[in-house]
Amino acid sequence: MSAKSKIIIKTVKKRSRGDGGHGGSWKVAYADFVTAMMAFFLLLWLITMAAPEKRARVATYFKHFSLFEKSGISFMEKNAAILKETGGEISVPNDPYGPGGKKKVTREQLGDKLRRDTEERLAGVKNHVMVEVFEGGVRIQLVDMAGGQIFDRGSSAPTPVARQIFKVIAESIQEVPNKIFIEGHTDASSYASNRFTNWELSTERASAARKELEANGLDPDRLARVSGYAATEPLIREDPNDPRNRRISIILRFDAPPR
Repeated sequence: MSAKSKIIIKTVKKRSRGDGGHGGSWKVAYADFVTAMMAFFLLLWLITMAAPEKRARVATYFKHFSLFEKSGISFMEKNAAILKETGGEISVPNDPYGPGGKKKVTREQLGDKLRRDTEERLAGVKNHVMVEVFEGGVRIQLVDMAGGQIFDRGSSAPTPVARQIFKVIAESIQEVPNKIFIEGHTDASSYASNRFTNWELSTERASAARKELEANGLDPDRLARVSGYAATEPLIREDPNDPRNRRISIILRFDAPPR
């Protein structure tokens, strides 16, 4: 061997099959992710299962939580303070109120309330109002009477009597969540012009009733239908021209459809 020759030593490092690419670090990250997701869904489940009172306490506690001032203090120890802060009231699901804090009442209870309000607040015009409890809900009817009208003849403009009645009805039904149907009805009187018939008149009157109720605080989202029936469904069937056939029907639907 000459003095100038070099000895080269080659070292081969063997890699295990499982260490290819980024090695096994991704498994640790994936396991952390799955654990975090499990903890998250467990938290959601615990929140839905917890009593409303406890949820209120947790929410109030963390609203003003400070790690440096309140560490090691349980929110369960401050029930009185929390109830005082919330005004002593905690909303509970499945209470006797519907969406938006509206009361759930029976058909009979609502019918009785409407009759009382009519007697007490509409004493002078109570003959114009009829309240009927039927299988599908409660029907309030505003009817014309001899010498008194809800709408001027051939017009969709409510009279002062009608405005007074609509105001009381709107206030009486604001606290219940039921869907509302408004129907316009006319008598069998016909018009000389075919361009304006009882169909148009009954529909316009139903829409005018809707506007009056909304102007007095009725939530538009509760309206399910506003329609006109002309003279096809008379209240006094034996006399199609009876003034009581000219009416507005306001139906509050319960379990079954109104018709």
